[in-house]
Amino acid sequence: MFSLSGQKALVIGIANEQSIAWGCAKALKAQGADLAVTWLNAKAEPHVRPLAEAIGAAIMGPLDVSVPGQLEAIFSQIAQTWGGLDTLVHSIAFAPKTDLHGRVIDCSPEGFGLAMDISVHSFLRMIRLAEPLMPQGGTCLSVSFFGASRVVRHYNMMGPVKAALESAVRYAAAELGEKGIRVHALSPGPLATRAASGIDHFDELLQAASERAPTHQLATIEDVGAMAAFLASNAARNLTGGVHDIDGGFSITA
Repeated sequence: MFSLSGQKALVIGIANEQSIAWGCAKALKAQGADLAVTWLNAKAEPHVRPLAEAIGAAIMGPLDVSVPGQLEAIFSQIAQTWGGLDTLVHSIAFAPKTDLHGRVIDCSPEGFGLAMDISVHSFLRMIRLAEPLMPQGGTCLSVSFFGASRVVRHYNMMGPVKAALESAVRYAAAELGEKGIRVHALSPGPLATRAASGIDHFDELLQAASERAPTHQLATIEDVGAMAAFLASNAARNLTGGVHDIDGGFSITA
């Protein structure tokens, strides 16, 4: 139905083969895109490098957005190697455990600021660096969750953080639409990923979501990847600013 042949895509956030970012990378590669892949640090490299090599990533390396210069370095490498970029996938989020497991009103200024910087502002920084590499337009994707618009027990401070991310998506989409750069948030239901394991009582959330969703099935990383590949394609050229639920209908139920 569509092809990404010749496209260049940067995927940030792969931690292992259960990562949402890995589902996106596989789908983009399957449709013909060339990939650039990053890992968080030396500890993560043994888990991510084999995956990057398996999909023939042309560019790979470490990226911790909290380390000054690392983000600029990966975009500089992309500019030198490819000369441009078509698709950006931002699938990273972080909150200190002590803040994440407490009440929203009790979270520390430092913890809230760090969560906002890594989970939201890093996406804006990436879009800004991607913009000059997308002279013919492109697609920038991040990952949100239903807890951005509804109170989900134990999701706590990540609810306001993801709400800020979704707002940032809309504003970036409005600002870059005339340049043909589309911005979206992918919003899967609960997924058993490494990042999600930090949420208190997450197993209960998985069970409740499976029972409540009309399909009675949790989304998979392949489901998320399929949506990412579609949004990166020319078939979605007139779509932007959306928050796309990929959850078996979980988000429509009360």
